[in-house]
Amino acid sequence: MKVNPSSCLCPVLLCLCFLERGYEASHYGQAKVISRSHNATHNHTETEVHHRPKRGWIWNQFFVLEEHIGPDAQYVGKLHSNSDKGDGSVRYILSGEGAGSIFIINEVTGDIHATKSLDREKKSHYVLHAQAIDRNNNKPLEPESEFIIKVQDINDNAPKFPDGPFVTSVPEMSEVGTSVFQVTATDADDPTYGNSARVVYSVLHGQPYFSVDPKTGIIRTALADMDREAREHYSVVIQAKDMAGQVGGLSGSTTVNITLTDINDNPPKFPQKNYQVFVPESAQVGKPVGKIKANDEDIGINAEIKYSILNPEGAGMFSISTDKDTREGVITLRKPLNYEKKKQYSLHIAAENTHPDPRFSYLGSFKDDATLKITVGDVDEPPVFSMDYYIMEVYENAKVGTEVGAVTARDPDSKNSPVRYFIERREDKEVYFDIESISGVIRTTQLLDREDTPWHNITVMATEEDEHNQIGKGRVLLQVLDVNDNPPKISTEDEIIICESTRAGQVIQTITAVDKDDFANGKGFSFSFPGGVPANPNFTIKDNEDSTANIIARRRRFHRLTQELYELPVVVWDDGEPVLSSTSTLTLRVCSCQRGTRLKICQGEAFLSSAGLSTGALIAILLCVLILLAIVILFITLRRSKKEPLIISEEDIRENVVTYDDEGGGEEDTEAFDIIALRNPAAAEELKFRRDVRPECIRPWSSRRPARGRLSPSSLDIDEEMDVREFIKQRVGEADQDTSVPPYDSLQTYAYEGQGSPAGSISSLGSAGVHSELDYNSLDDWGPKFEKIAELYGEEVETASESTEKAESEKQT
Repeated sequence: MKVNPSSCLCPVLLCLCFLERGYEASHYGQAKVISRSHNATHNHTETEVHHRPKRGWIWNQFFVLEEHIGPDAQYVGKLHSNSDKGDGSVRYILSGEGAGSIFIINEVTGDIHATKSLDREKKSHYVLHAQAIDRNNNKPLEPESEFIIKVQDINDNAPKFPDGPFVTSVPEMSEVGTSVFQVTATDADDPTYGNSARVVYSVLHGQPYFSVDPKTGIIRTALADMDREAREHYSVVIQAKDMAGQVGGLSGSTTVNITLTDINDNPPKFPQKNYQVFVPESAQVGKPVGKIKANDEDIGINAEIKYSILNPEGAGMFSISTDKDTREGVITLRKPLNYEKKKQYSLHIAAENTHPDPRFSYLGSFKDDATLKITVGDVDEPPVFSMDYYIMEVYENAKVGTEVGAVTARDPDSKNSPVRYFIERREDKEVYFDIESISGVIRTTQLLDREDTPWHNITVMATEEDEHNQIGKGRVLLQVLDVNDNPPKISTEDEIIICESTRAGQVIQTITAVDKDDFANGKGFSFSFPGGVPANPNFTIKDNEDSTANIIARRRRFHRLTQELYELPVVVWDDGEPVLSSTSTLTLRVCSCQRGTRLKICQGEAFLSSAGLSTGALIAILLCVLILLAIVILFITLRRSKKEPLIISEEDIRENVVTYDDEGGGEEDTEAFDIIALRNPAAAEELKFRRDVRPECIRPWSSRRPARGRLSPSSLDIDEEMDVREFIKQRVGEADQDTSVPPYDSLQTYAYEGQGSPAGSISSLGSAGVHSELDYNSLDDWGPKFEKIAELYGEEVETASESTEKAESEKQT
């Protein structure tokens, strides 16, 4: 490509033109050479001949300035082909990125213009294709070639800080040059062309405290010993300027907020050296009585303070701790105060940091102290009893007004007022004691019963004579001592069982006694029969001298039917002072005891026990009985229920199956149906009557049935080889053609067991006419028990013989 000198018409771009020409001259040897032979033809039969290519188009890259704002289209360059003779026969065509919309070409001259303002930051270059075509035949003179139009950068973008503003921190008292933060600005211009993207940094606001490196953007401290307590926050404005900071360059700025972080460079200090506090002597132990605070200009962990009491006198009466929220020293009372004993305390209190920084040890000890004077205030206190609690004793049943004991109390105040006493009364408790208001002597007001209440707990209250608002309380525990005022009693109240088989001298029961009094007044018990009573002939009692006694039988064999119950009076007395006794009557029952067991249980009462049946077993047996009873009732109910008839009404004529439940007439019933016809079709050829209609004809055989109630098939003149299938068909035909039957279907049943078996039939059917060769006359010799059987079989033989003779005579006739 050749660049037309007319491309440098614009004076402003004069220097760019010279640069472009120099670039062309230096790169002319690298220009693209494209050529094509127009007369060469290719044929697969001809030998291909390689010719030296002819020089075609020659050009370099085109450049176009971005952000062109002139009224006319910006000239880019010119395309020219060696085939162009200047006669207008060559037409230039441009295609590719932006062809026709951004870039246009003069088809005759080959001049390329940019019609729009371009932005390099959006698109830095465009790839296009150029081609020269002969106008006469529209054939390309040269092959299509590719070239690039680059958008040349201008300084149209200012540096920017995309992440600003920034927040950072640096410790206070840092040395000069301590790195704080680094900022980085970005410039969208081309960094490879000129200084448009070359940025330098500077501090607009924040001097003399901080500085910035112009090339790297690193912010550093510029002033020594910056104190957080003096100033904590700084706002530094950093500027970034392109064109290496030259005049005309574009700039951008950002703000960096820098905070000085705290270090422990300040010791705690009390605002003053002496403090005073007033504490009443009535202050409770463990409760706070005052506060003291040391100030520390540091914050956070560097301001944590620990307080302590240095002098032993103060540490013995008071303790001090640190409130984590307020960092105050809280003073707490460890022991009760007494104005009458000590009226003032002096506490030496120290405050020190818990996390000192050794770098600042040269500043001295991070500790301060102060003096706190505590003045004890006098308070009108209630009377105080000489003891925390009193224990007193009194015997039961003592007379009313008996002195139990006395309590004493005094006024702890300096005036020492007289004290008056009284007992706290409760409505839910009965009053047993009273106290003298001046002396404090406690007396009984009622008789006391140790067995009812062995201990009494009363509260005695004391007040000053002239001041009743302050009340002191004291506890008195009164124990009621025992006296022997309850006679012993035999402990058993159940009946004593005596077995009928008891032998003389046998121990029946061992008895014991109980006494409500204390064991000291009744350690042992003695037993005997009442005096002045005749000796008991049945029983005796033996004192075991261990507070028990045995009841022993004096005779053998007690009979329950003779006498079932015996009453035995027994006297029991204790060994207390005075000796007390009581008489109890024991009831003895005679029973028939079980054998083989040591348990004395009456046999009537022991029935269930011996059976070993528990309540659950008895319930299970009862349920089984109830279930069986329910089954029996259900069975009886079903037996008594009647089946409904199949035909509801005689007029209800429809297809039904009627079931007849008729009982036969026995052996003498000769009018019943004969089933020989159903069993043997050959015997039923002559019986052509309906089975569902009562036959009116007389049977062809005798009215007296044969002995076995069957006809012999041989008596009927029917073909024995008749097929049962044909027989059934014949019966069906007769039933269909018979007009005398009722107008509904009937059910006819035929049963045939077959013929022709060599073994014969084992059924009794069809055996009526068969003559038996057995001799039944021997049945007459079997005795009267077989007389009826012999009579029946004899009649059968006689009848069979008569039938045979009659048949032979008819045959001869």
